[in-house]
Amino acid sequence: MAGRVQHRGHEPHYKPVRRLAPGFGILTHVGRKSGKVYRTPVNVFREPSGFIVALTYSSQSEWVKNVLAAGGCELKTRGEEYRVSAPKVVRDPTRRRFPIPVRLVLTLVGADEYMELSSFATVVPSRSAL
Repeated sequence: MAGRVQHRGHEPHYKPVRRLAPGFGILTHVGRKSGKVYRTPVNVFREPSGFIVALTYSSQSEWVKNVLAAGGCELKTRGEEYRVSAPKVVRDPTRRRFPIPVRLVLTLVGADEYMELSSFATVVPSRSAL
């Protein structure tokens, strides 16, 4: 229950920032047990084949387990919507795939995992402001 509140509770606070700021996005995923739709704010960065998402709360987070079980999710970032698939958790203590300021923060919080997500679908303009 606390996880749902956390996701919903933070989302309105990110709205003014996430439209323009790189590094912010919303993952829409389905609960593997409940079947409910969840929207989770994430730190996300574009890669040539898709995206990487910092796992600041580790790969044991429920949203990570949901995305892995489903084999993908939807991602809204910078005003665009993507269907992403082939989720893969990677442990990398160097955090070299992230921008230097992000690496420093991830080091401070002890986060050394990220999720790779492939994006093969055409970009769909988002209907809601992101």
